Amino acid sequence: MPLVHPAPDVWTLLADLAEETPAAPAFIHGDRTLSFAELLDGAARAAQGLADLGVGPGDRVALWLPNLPAYPLLYFACARLGGIAVAVNTRYRAVEVADIVGRSGAKVLACAPGFRGIDFLSILADIDPPALERLAAIVTVGETPARVPPALEQRRRVSFERLLSRPRLGVNHASARAPCNIFTTSGTTSAPKFVLHRQGAIASHAQQVARTFGFTAPGTLSLAVLPLCGVFGFNQTLATLAAGRPSVLVESYDIDTIAGLIVRHRPTTMFGSDDMYARLFETMPGRWPFRSVKWAGYAAFNASLEDLPERAQPRGLRLVGLYGMSEVQALYARQPLNAPVKRRKQGGGVPTSPLAHVRVRDPETGVLLGPGQPGALECAGPSLMVGYWGNEAATAAAMTEDGYVRTGDLAEIDGRGGFTFLSRMGDVLRLSGFLVNPLEIEMHIQKVPGIVACQAVAVPRPDGVRAVAFVTLDAGAALDEAATIDHCRRGLAGYKVPVRVFPIDDFPRTPSPNGLKIQRNRLREMAEARLRAASPAS
Repeated sequence: MPLVHPAPDVWTLLADLAEETPAAPAFIHGDRTLSFAELLDGAARAAQGLADLGVGPGDRVALWLPNLPAYPLLYFACARLGGIAVAVNTRYRAVEVADIVGRSGAKVLACAPGFRGIDFLSILADIDPPALERLAAIVTVGETPARVPPALEQRRRVSFERLLSRPRLGVNHASARAPCNIFTTSGTTSAPKFVLHRQGAIASHAQQVARTFGFTAPGTLSLAVLPLCGVFGFNQTLATLAAGRPSVLVESYDIDTIAGLIVRHRPTTMFGSDDMYARLFETMPGRWPFRSVKWAGYAAFNASLEDLPERAQPRGLRLVGLYGMSEVQALYARQPLNAPVKRRKQGGGVPTSPLAHVRVRDPETGVLLGPGQPGALECAGPSLMVGYWGNEAATAAAMTEDGYVRTGDLAEIDGRGGFTFLSRMGDVLRLSGFLVNPLEIEMHIQKVPGIVACQAVAVPRPDGVRAVAFVTLDAGAALDEAATIDHCRRGLAGYKVPVRVFPIDDFPRTPSPNGLKIQRNRLREMAEARLRAASPAS
């Protein structure tokens, strides 16, 4: 049975499952089902194919792929080789791909040239040659255009099917200490850092999540909507696999497609953002459209959907808050399933592993804080990263001497072993000496008729640091700035009232593996510029 024996490494995790239940489905994609035995065999063959291209222990293989069967096949191939899979978001273009491939020193890059009509090969052709100088080969998955950009004509290209035609790699370089994953952080002000994990931490976390989340239950089936290049999609899928259960790979973030797959496959587990669930409710009719889903992992990004979990419950969908990040892996914590919806919908929860521990401290004094006191969150446990690949200074800055990761998040512990995520520390507003969660201001402003969404930032003023709000409006609506500020004065403490409220067509955003993130630093710059150019509202 799955999870009876701890898997010391990623390859053993798969090999044990293939031995116990060889014919059981591991992945479903379209009309194709890939069994555990087929996954093991294909990964061993792909490993030999990668070895033929010069990949060995410690070498990096960039996976610039959507959720296709080729992704787990190549990932497990890297694990057997002792190589490192570098996750590359399919939304990324030439500048971003050049940075990741160049700085990681990837020896092989895999891409799907025909995916959604995106010309991945032309994007590669636009990259300056020095960024690809260590790239020995490009592995193409699926159909390849008849014409290859001239800049790539002299570069070695190998089809993925060619890798699968090779014999199984005889030697196994997998081990608990072998590095295996590089995830990229999604910072908006500097180049992303490369978060490095070892096989032992990846395998043990997958098994622990499978056990804690109840994935071993008969009939469990995951709908893998989130991209495998991000930790939430990756950890969900690997935990499902660790339980010996199948995942349906969703290659395109298309709501109609997702809705159709829910009807067809009746998944028991799925994770996604508030925007995704809101759009699914609009698309799927009926009172119980998610009848098969036992509970759904949920991340709140859109403040205007704050009441979505309450609205979802009568329609049979129980949304549950989670916590994770590249440095500690996704699914590090989950809110209790039987908690009241007010608590259950919050990010954070109880750590998945009994060996994990969280604490919060005052970001200025460094003093550890007690329950109910917001502060900087620090996490420890077996799922933590090795460090930032190639960046010892950043690793030292992120890790405490006693082995905790400084997450950069604002949170408060509950005194029962759990915690509540409040916001990113970089998003927190320090107003009149108080730490203020911007969501508090944003939610209050969104109660004003005509305002669809709000983002609040803090900017320095001669009279101290003050809040500034940006809002998007309903079609045809006009902003009454004075009335909106008066609304804040009536409902918020004086130091939380924004000095200005500016209308904006849309918030600046940047792509990340888990969706588009709002560029709050850009909003701060815009606020400072507008305050310099305009007089304060009366």
